[in-house]
Amino acid sequence: MASHTTTKLRAPQAAAYVGLSPSTLAKMRLRGDGPIYSKAGPRVVIYEKADLEAWLDGQKRRSTSQP
Repeated sequence: MASHTTTKLRAPQAAAYVGLSPSTLAKMRLRGDGPIYSKAGPRVVIYEKADLEAWLDGQKRRSTSQP
């Protein structure tokens, strides 16, 4: 029997996954500079773990002087 792993997270779980507060993640959605997400209804925001990982990978820096 194959184990079922969740690859989709709602916004509060996604925020915890990437180490941000839910309100910070919501602000990033408004600005367009956060991870890719989907809307599953007027108030339901869904993130895929692969998209969160890709976004995190894009945030890597070698210096604090990088933009």
